[in-house]
Amino acid sequence: MTEDKATRYHRLKRRSEVAGLLWSAVCFSALLLTGAAKLLADAATTLTGGSVPLAVPLMVLGLSLAHELGALPLAWFGTYRLERRYGLSHQAVGGWLVDHLKATGIGLLLVAGAALIIYLCMHWFPASWWLVAGVTLAVVVTGLATLAPVVLLPLFFRFTPLARPSLVERLEQLAGRAGTSVIGVYEWTLGDKSRRANAALTGLGTTRRILVSDTMLADYSDDEIEVVLAHELGHHVHHDIWRGIAVESALILLGFAVTDVVLRWVGPSLGVTSPADLAGMPLLVLTAGTVSLGLTPAALALSRRHERRADRFALQLTANPSAFISAMRRLGAQNLAEERPSRLVQWLFHSHPPLEERLALARAWPANSSTTETQSH
Repeated sequence: MTEDKATRYHRLKRRSEVAGLLWSAVCFSALLLTGAAKLLADAATTLTGGSVPLAVPLMVLGLSLAHELGALPLAWFGTYRLERRYGLSHQAVGGWLVDHLKATGIGLLLVAGAALIIYLCMHWFPASWWLVAGVTLAVVVTGLATLAPVVLLPLFFRFTPLARPSLVERLEQLAGRAGTSVIGVYEWTLGDKSRRANAALTGLGTTRRILVSDTMLADYSDDEIEVVLAHELGHHVHHDIWRGIAVESALILLGFAVTDVVLRWVGPSLGVTSPADLAGMPLLVLTAGTVSLGLTPAALALSRRHERRADRFALQLTANPSAFISAMRRLGAQNLAEERPSRLVQWLFHSHPPLEERLALARAWPANSSTTETQSH
């Protein structure tokens, strides 16, 4: 019953995500091909007197408003209606809308900032803008990974120091055994909005903290919580966060390099006079997005590899495969995980191995733990 429900949920979720991608492609293509992007660019330039720092954010705002016309209904279905239909959320529509507007506003600020970096680099370094902009944005991504736990997450959730001293001590000792320093253990108030359970180790360096959702604290044993956090510690021990940043930075660089070629060779036929022409912003989005989308299967395969290694690390660190199995089963049932997705679905959509594969690893753990390497960097 649960497996069938999970399968239906994920099928609809994937359709919603694909529809979102198709809408983005149609929207930006239409803006480019109809000349609407040129009109927006001319208006932004005229209204700001040709000031790049003012015209770029205004252009981003215009494109974002056009995109939101179709994106909002799809977001409502995918992140509100579908979540409530399958019992994963009990958030009221008003609360969802507030969160969506906050996320959209933050996203708009981040996109406008990134676009400003890109177009300033285009003006200052016409031949090598893609390299300078790519390196600059890689630094920004690193900064966001460090600041997100203390700046962005509190905009959506409440975090309070965990008031269970024995569990706090246990998790801090677990982090110590893994050689990872944390600044505290916090209760993550997720239950106000969602029925999902989760735990995380967020931040880098001085912002690294352990988060355990109230939905997990209510129903999971300390052993189960410990093994879930051990998995998260595995990512930090093996530097998966830094690897992810490196992969994302490489994708940005490659996307910009391809975009530079497309803007120079295809842009003129679409009325884009140079890479720095704001009218080419939809073409920039389409090209960089296509490169990123094309490399998604490789990025997901790398992510699944990291998740398998983190699972092995958790089993090695806790020596408690029974707690791992019960925790994964609970999380799978509560969060509607697909136990046996097809290989194609895994290849195209899944950042984690299938639930059944993770359970099989734990069941076999006493037999293979002596030969499985979990500590390699």
